[in-house]
Amino acid sequence: MTPGNNGASTPEDDDPFGYLYADGQANGAQPPSGGYGYPNSVNRVRPVGTRQYGGPAAAPQAAPPQQGAYGRPNAPYGTQAPHYAAPETLPGGAPAGPQQPGHGGGRGSRGGRRGPNTKGLLIGAIAVVAAVVIGIGIAMTSSGSDDDKTGDRAGGASPTTSQSSEPSPSASSSAQNDSGSGLPAADAGTLDLQGGATTASDVEGAKSAGGAYVTGFNAVGAKVTWNVDGIADSGTYRLYVRYGIPGVDADATAVVNGKANAQPINMANFGKMPEGDWEKGWQTTWVNVNLNKGTNVIEIACNQGNQCNAVLDQVWLEPEKGQ
Repeated sequence: MTPGNNGASTPEDDDPFGYLYADGQANGAQPPSGGYGYPNSVNRVRPVGTRQYGGPAAAPQAAPPQQGAYGRPNAPYGTQAPHYAAPETLPGGAPAGPQQPGHGGGRGSRGGRRGPNTKGLLIGAIAVVAAVVIGIGIAMTSSGSDDDKTGDRAGGASPTTSQSSEPSPSASSSAQNDSGSGLPAADAGTLDLQGGATTASDVEGAKSAGGAYVTGFNAVGAKVTWNVDGIADSGTYRLYVRYGIPGVDADATAVVNGKANAQPINMANFGKMPEGDWEKGWQTTWVNVNLNKGTNVIEIACNQGNQCNAVLDQVWLEPEKGQ
């Protein structure tokens, strides 16, 4: 192989330190001043790895591009490529200067927006709890009122002829003795009822409290018992009875301290009211009874032989005339 024309000498013959030796000095070697020290030495600057022997010189290869820093493409070689870029260096990033407090809504953010309005949430929660408590209180109050009304309808209302009830010992009485004698008076419906007697209020005109009167009296064995207290003196008194009839005469038996009166209680149709009209049949009668001083028991009874198709409204005592 014939070497090409690579200059006056080849690199193998170029000893950069030839000037230090005798043979080099004999060949005219000089200290380096841009070449290898020999005259006409090769002084070609080539990139490392581009020189070839025995052929044409290859074109220099471009150095591979250096990887730029994140967020900084094609950073100059030799500069430190940061692994993290601050948000403010990125496009659209947050400004580096101080931020004013945001006026945003409920979610907090790094950009200055306010966090949740905990005070408002607390107030709202308290309001909801208060509303629930008030609602429960109103519901309980309404329920109690309804129960009271139901109780009044079930137990406090005056019964009709198809209903029965025993009078309460504490039931109120509207009966008053207008004679001024101060003797006892009572609504018949507040007394002790026996033998099927009961109270009702479907016939208008009764003077007792609530318009209640004693019905179911038209059967043998039915009776009304009145315990009378406060009789100042023993003697004869008048027992008054307000009653109602359907325009047909009736009567009953007065029993005082267990002894039946010989004279019946006359419940005649004194007013000559039309037959069958209960509302116009309210009238008053009386009978003499002998009472002891203190307490006495008076019964108005439907005994055998009585015509008891009547209702009883009120009873009261008055002294016998002339006493």
